Amino acid sequence: MKNITGTELAEHKSRESCWLAVHGKVYDVTPFLDEHPGGAGLLLKSAGGDATSAYESIHNPELISETLSEEALLGEIDIASLPSAPLSKDEEAKAEDKPEYPPLSNIINVDDFELVAQKYLSPEGWAYYSSAAEDETSKQDNARLFQLLKLRPRILRDVNSITTNTTILGNESSVPFFICPTGFAKYAHPDAELNLAAAAGKEGVHEIIPTSPSMSLEQIAEARSSPSQSQYLQVYVNRDRSKAESLIRRAEKAGMKGLFITVDSPVLGKRERDDRLKALSLGSDAPNTGIAKIGSSTLLNPGLKWEDLAWIRSITKLPLVLKGVQTVEDAIIAYQHGVEGIYLSNHGGRSVDTGQAPILTLLEIRKYAPELIRTPKLQIFVDGNIRRGTDVIKCLALGATAVGVGRPCLYSMTGGYGEEGVRHLINILKGEIMGNMGLIGAPSIQDLVPAMVNSQRAEMEIFGGVKL
Repeated sequence: MKNITGTELAEHKSRESCWLAVHGKVYDVTPFLDEHPGGAGLLLKSAGGDATSAYESIHNPELISETLSEEALLGEIDIASLPSAPLSKDEEAKAEDKPEYPPLSNIINVDDFELVAQKYLSPEGWAYYSSAAEDETSKQDNARLFQLLKLRPRILRDVNSITTNTTILGNESSVPFFICPTGFAKYAHPDAELNLAAAAGKEGVHEIIPTSPSMSLEQIAEARSSPSQSQYLQVYVNRDRSKAESLIRRAEKAGMKGLFITVDSPVLGKRERDDRLKALSLGSDAPNTGIAKIGSSTLLNPGLKWEDLAWIRSITKLPLVLKGVQTVEDAIIAYQHGVEGIYLSNHGGRSVDTGQAPILTLLEIRKYAPELIRTPKLQIFVDGNIRRGTDVIKCLALGATAVGVGRPCLYSMTGGYGEEGVRHLINILKGEIMGNMGLIGAPSIQDLVPAMVNSQRAEMEIFGGVKL
């Protein structure tokens, strides 16, 4: 392979000839400038120099080889010979002002982690994690509608011994919640998903790994505490079936115990906070393309159809769960297609705005298709701004098998917290679940029943004028 000097690399930093170095290799990204989901400006900022740090702050190490053609690789360079890129004013300020994070003992609920993350994450990281689509109505509703559901505690029941153990897709779990797939985890901590995997294993919690994690799928699998630890893979079904099958084969080889097929994002939602920040950082001539668009062009498949489930089923024996079911009608169709689970989710409010909250979809199913809740052939999962143990309890009592926790897991490892922060988050939620199970008279998950939830106000909101 050709050796390239720093002087030669520095001569190619224009739109007409854009080279950059990543991990000691030099790439010609000129043909890719207009295809880059984040806009050409992001690449041109690093042109003619070492882009390793900028690349690693966001991307999976394997993405560059999967995205660029073989012809794009020009040669190798000694990174140590390159001058260090000048720090921006924000980077200089951060280097001089190293934050002192509050001790974990001061973090007493999930929202405390979010406050810390808002203060210490980079502006790009906070915008990406916290943003939702357009007016963010769906994100707000996800939280608001839990408040409409009221618990109905039962008294004089023996709650000396309380257990939160449950079974998810045939695998034991110490708690009735799991870690959702979340993107760009390196914004929160350099070890990204390795923290999540290690913490989940030590606490007996299940984890769904995103399709394009910050670390490789194999690295995350190796971070398991034991071979029996339950990990699943979120799958955006690639338009190229050979690539989709390759990903599924990797999942099988890595020991994943199921596939969560994402079906709620055939196209990308308009996340304006993310877009606005990226536009400001790149200048007035930059396209309004936020971090969410980086890599999305290779993930999203607007042509995915119900019929494609048969093909997926034909190439793997792993359990299939549809992630992103948002109506009772589609819940019924999913059951008819023989999937092992449905995951009620509106993508954290990040796809279509004003789409109904997942907890309302669960109420739709209870009202119009209760047989889906009673059947042992189908498990139902729910997410959507889970912040309290009472949120979890309400979902379980109404028929969910388990719930997903997403953004809080990212917030909990922000900065110096890492794995210990994630474990602390898990134990906060577990403690709230156990305490509230005792207060409402339910010593086990099986004792949580619909009669323990007054859903009248929420049902009036969705069923008052809706005819299905």
